[in-house]
Amino acid sequence: MTTTVATEQALTQRQLKARAGRRRLAGKLSAIIGTLPMMIVAIGVFVIGITFTVVLSFTNSKLFPSFNFVGWRQYEILWATPRWQQSVINIWFYGFGHIALCLGLGFALAVAIDQRIRGEDAFRTVFLYPFALSAVITGLVWQLMLDPNWGFQAFVRSLGYTDFTFAPLANSNTALLGMVVASVWNGVGVTMAILLSGLRGVDEEIWKAARIDGIPTWRTYISIVVPMMRGAVATALVLLVVNVVRTFDIVIAMTGGGPGISTQMPATYVIDNINSRNVGHGMAAATCMLLPIAVLIIVQAVYRWRASRRGRTT
Repeated sequence: MTTTVATEQALTQRQLKARAGRRRLAGKLSAIIGTLPMMIVAIGVFVIGITFTVVLSFTNSKLFPSFNFVGWRQYEILWATPRWQQSVINIWFYGFGHIALCLGLGFALAVAIDQRIRGEDAFRTVFLYPFALSAVITGLVWQLMLDPNWGFQAFVRSLGYTDFTFAPLANSNTALLGMVVASVWNGVGVTMAILLSGLRGVDEEIWKAARIDGIPTWRTYISIVVPMMRGAVATALVLLVVNVVRTFDIVIAMTGGGPGISTQMPATYVIDNINSRNVGHGMAAATCMLLPIAVLIIVQAVYRWRASRRGRTT
């Protein structure tokens, strides 16, 4: 009798385990089915596309892709070309200005809105509105505002100040600054929204403890709050870097790459070479554009690996 009861209990446990296993499998199956379209897009568009780009960069492809490999020849020509060198210098200057100003102003706006001010929703909408506009429209709007015949200079001169001069896009030394201002106007709103979500995620008890300890507000932000917002800051930083690397539309809309080559960017260089039937050379430039993103992904992976390892050891 005892043996029979034990056997029935063992069967029941096996049945429960089998049922739990089927539930886990069903849960994983639905997750796999749900992510399948994303996996197909990721593999089909990104992985295959990037692989094709890298392979073509080692060929002498002209109008159509070919597989006549020439080794590192395209890269040697690329880094000996003054226009590409100027494009790389421009993207670093533009990227540093764009990212630093978006993060700085975005954080300042997020702190201001986080004070529970009246009309918070209206302010948030106003700051986010430029992000809803495409880069082309943003570039055209700022191109008109900075145009000496139609923009700020013309307005000031109409007030009687006929000697006033303000035409940054017409000067090769200041054209890039005009583009940075336009891009910051477009991107600071969404950066503010991301950082605001990070600020709202900080526990209110931390603020109370800081006030009780007499820690100044500015020091609380720098020493406690910002480190706790590293997830939001990392998200904003990744989006800004990607935005900088693919900068193309705003260049075409505002300056077309001029005056001269003063506002040329790597993306405009790639498109111009592809359109001029020099696909292999354009792919070499495109591959170089992928390097900052690859470095960013590797750094993020190392950071997560170290964080998970630290979590296992503690």
